[in-house]
Amino acid sequence: NIVPEVPASTLPHPHTFKLGEFITHATLYGKTSLENFLKTGFSRVNEGSVKEFIAKGLPKALRDRSLTSLKDEDFKKIFQAVQNTELMAPSTKSVLTVGEEALSQSIQRLGEIDFFSVVTRRPTICDFKPVSVEVALARFNNRNQALDEPVQLLRFANRVPLQFDKSGCAITWAIESVNWKSYGLAQPKNSLPLGPYVFAVSVVSPFIKFKNASKETIDASEELVEEIRRALMQAGQKLARHIKKEFKEADLERKLAHIEQFGPILVETLVRLTKSNEARRKKAEEGLTKLLGRDSKDAIADLEEAEAKLKEQKRKLAKKLGRGEDEEGDSSANGKANEGKRTEEREPAQEAQADPTLPQTELQEPGSETPVPAAEFTQPRTNADEEVNS
Repeated sequence: NIVPEVPASTLPHPHTFKLGEFITHATLYGKTSLENFLKTGFSRVNEGSVKEFIAKGLPKALRDRSLTSLKDEDFKKIFQAVQNTELMAPSTKSVLTVGEEALSQSIQRLGEIDFFSVVTRRPTICDFKPVSVEVALARFNNRNQALDEPVQLLRFANRVPLQFDKSGCAITWAIESVNWKSYGLAQPKNSLPLGPYVFAVSVVSPFIKFKNASKETIDASEELVEEIRRALMQAGQKLARHIKKEFKEADLERKLAHIEQFGPILVETLVRLTKSNEARRKKAEEGLTKLLGRDSKDAIADLEEAEAKLKEQKRKLAKKLGRGEDEEGDSSANGKANEGKRTEEREPAQEAQADPTLPQTELQEPGSETPVPAAEFTQPRTNADEEVNS
């Protein structure tokens, strides 16, 4: 329900142009000088960059000449010097990534997950265009049902999901080129890895080259595939560390369970050999339990401490929201007082006798189906009323 922000417009990066596009772009600036054109017509170009262009082969005599006086040979020299100079990466303002929150929401719709990691690469130049790649890896909680099935793949191009023809996409090629066995995943040769995982890959660029007019498959150029591959490898390293940590914890738990199984036999044998008393035996059992981390007393103490902190946090939150215990007590006391006052007001009406001079008809309260005697609606007579009647 959140409308994405519109990226800020930025000047083109000089490395995103081919020679013909570079000359066409120069014609838009008329008779301005070459130096002014390089500074104002491109991003990431300043005075220092112009000096580097000259050091890389740009003729110094062309620096102050107007663009209209330059020939094609001059533009070739200028273009070659610009391409040979290293410049800062394009501005991130021109690309808008999907974001960790949006990717996590897309993945969580597929099922419950127990691991999630996101890698966002810095914008770089691929095929003369600025590109930003974002990768998210997640693992489902139910890991035993999809061990032999390929991972689920979510592809995005400029925040738009790609649904069809994934086999020829640059994203699929990049995933298949990574050796996922080194990251703890099963993978057949030249195919997607197997397991209960979700791979979400987003490619953002002002211009993405698609294979066809339907725009369902990203063209698999070498530079773009390599950039996606690097992002996948970074995410795979996080996944591998998590899997390795889980393996170590499981191995340690298995060893502790083995020692815990034969611990009583070990204590019994040592007590018998050393001829120790019962107190010494209990102390040895307690020491072994603490050593294995199975001491229930410490666990209960930690649990009670956590519960106390939770109650204190809830009390502070209730007090902050104006629903503290004191306010609840005051409201209940006020409710009882108001109830008592209403009871006292009803007593005179109940004690009053019906006037014999009025007809005993039955009236019906609005919104009620049960008729009520008219005597209940009469007011008690006063002395002044009796004098007037007499």
